[in-house]
Amino acid sequence: MIRITFLGTSAGVPTFNRMHPSIAIEYFGKDYKLFLFDCGEGTQLQLMKAGINFMKINSIFITHWHADHFAGLIPLIQTMNIEGRTKELKIFGPEASRYVKNILSLYEYKPFFEIVPIDVKLSKDPIKIFEDEEIEFYSIEVTHSIKSVAYAFKEKDRYSIDENKLEKLNLKKGRWLEIIKKQGIYKINNREIRIEEIANLKRGIKVTYSGDTVFDENLVKLAKESKILIHEATYAEKDKDVEKLHSSCSDAAKIAKLANVELLILTHLSRRYQSEEDIQNILVEAKKIFSNTIVAEDFLTIEILKNEIKIYKRI
Repeated sequence: MIRITFLGTSAGVPTFNRMHPSIAIEYFGKDYKLFLFDCGEGTQLQLMKAGINFMKINSIFITHWHADHFAGLIPLIQTMNIEGRTKELKIFGPEASRYVKNILSLYEYKPFFEIVPIDVKLSKDPIKIFEDEEIEFYSIEVTHSIKSVAYAFKEKDRYSIDENKLEKLNLKKGRWLEIIKKQGIYKINNREIRIEEIANLKRGIKVTYSGDTVFDENLVKLAKESKILIHEATYAEKDKDVEKLHSSCSDAAKIAKLANVELLILTHLSRRYQSEEDIQNILVEAKKIFSNTIVAEDFLTIEILKNEIKIYKRI
């Protein structure tokens, strides 16, 4: 299962109801894994309110180094240190080494746990920046006022053994099935068996997050066939300020349509949109282009289990 919790959904200035950007992704695979996309001011408090244990965070993926997207790192690291964290923390981002060094220089004492900055290269095509046995992360450069990237979280594609296919080939179960899942091929009695002959491919679920960006077709490459696209929508189309290098809700909807995603979730809304009428107008505008769209709010939670999507408010 994948669980996505929106911890902050405002833009540059927070409001009483919307904190600075941060999104928690919990992955329930062989082991529990917790990741953050961005870490704006107040993120650790939002995690506490949501009942998510920030001490279990594996990695944090910063899209760019504007304060509304990273300032929550400063108190979060301090609290992790006070609470006795020993596990290393990876922090990904453009020029992460430089910025993390500057953040750590603010502390009188060095944290007791290792903080590993990972510099994310700027690329016009998706690049893999992390993987383990079950999942992988990709990034791509997007257009903003400073160096910025978007990220995609993806389950690895998996093969499931088809007993009917085994029977047709007169093959028996055994430990060799685990080997062929890893290697893709296995030799039995001088005959090479390929994984495609005995198994069905299950595509891994992909979740893409834009960070801050103008309309950028790079995102189409990254988000292609995503289950969920989380895209900034700082402005309604009529209010768009092109000099600020942000997207409108219409821009986000165009990306979702071009990338053929299943669900578009709008976030990073300007503080000028606070009433229910404002939010509804943004939603209507986006739906004219991409119908399966919702607007995020703080603590909105998305669960993906067996390809089904469940949406609810966490608190």
